[in-house]
Amino acid sequence: MSSAPNSTVEPGAEVVHIVGARPNFVKAAPVVAALESRGIRQAVVHTGQHYDDRMSAVFFRELGLPRPDVDLGVGSGSHAAQTAALLVGLEQEFTNRSPAFVIVYGDVNSTLAAALVAAKLHIPVAHVEAGLRSFDWSMPEEVNRRVTDQLSDLCFATSPEAVAHLANEGIAPESVHLVGNPMIDTLLANLDRFDVAALRGTRDLPDTYVAATLHRPANVDDPATVARLVARLHEVADSVDVVMPVHPRGRAAFEAAGLGDHPRVHLLEPLGYVEFVTLVRGSTAVVTDSGGVQEETTILGVPCLTLRPNTERPITITHGTNRLVVESELPGLVAKILAGDALGGTTLAEVPPLWDGRAGERIAAVLAGELG
Repeated sequence: MSSAPNSTVEPGAEVVHIVGARPNFVKAAPVVAALESRGIRQAVVHTGQHYDDRMSAVFFRELGLPRPDVDLGVGSGSHAAQTAALLVGLEQEFTNRSPAFVIVYGDVNSTLAAALVAAKLHIPVAHVEAGLRSFDWSMPEEVNRRVTDQLSDLCFATSPEAVAHLANEGIAPESVHLVGNPMIDTLLANLDRFDVAALRGTRDLPDTYVAATLHRPANVDDPATVARLVARLHEVADSVDVVMPVHPRGRAAFEAAGLGDHPRVHLLEPLGYVEFVTLVRGSTAVVTDSGGVQEETTILGVPCLTLRPNTERPITITHGTNRLVVESELPGLVAKILAGDALGGTTLAEVPPLWDGRAGERIAAVLAGELG
């Protein structure tokens, strides 16, 4: 079945989904639905890594996810403290449940902890969104996804280059499945809910705006970096309104740097899934450091300026609207976009392979085969 020495699966047993942060919920929803349609018993364990209603519960409501069977409530903390709490809580949960498969998503600390606990308990692990690589070891997410893939029995890849990365790292080919992107399943399933005109009314938004979302440590932890970002965003706002839902992780830093002092910068609380993707859909361009937003803009055809030196999702550059930038480039690039310049790589060329809204079904089919 795979490269990991886990136990034989008993037919009819339960699979357990591990979710902890908002990107996990969006990816899990189509997989949960597809497994349910096949009559496979499943449970959802929410680790509580994201615990604010606007970062967590609203996603369950909007995406039709079943109420979590368990909420471990680990909360925030340092990587060590949070991961330690996850290891303890998940070990108890898996010991009590004895799942046939543990399904993990993405690259957050909850994903790494669940894979590690399951592997040591000889429970098979399936990793959704396997094989993504930034090759930047300073990113905690890079550590998480590499270790998780080595511990996984099934690696579900979203793109061809992810399959190649797994092969280069010695993952058994029979363990790897190119299935497409379940985050795009969720986006396509909800397209008719992304009503830009309605959002402009409820949020009092201008007709033309740039959406921004920033939360990664490299962009929000150093006050000097934040000050430079704020200065550039204010330059952008001299030409076009900037609308930014502020992630809790960076709120204090951005407020201290005076981000909201510009009259054309509109700061919002974190948005639920439908409101946020609607905000992106209606924007002229997006400034972000989020992985998921790079993928969503690729499908929505919105120019995406990613404030990072690298991306684990290069297919969003070759097949989508994404472009890696530094903060000094923002005002000039936004001005070009406003003038109608496509900026080369920010023109939607073609949809990446298998990003067709059926990734959840493909994942469920493979899991059903394993479950017998």
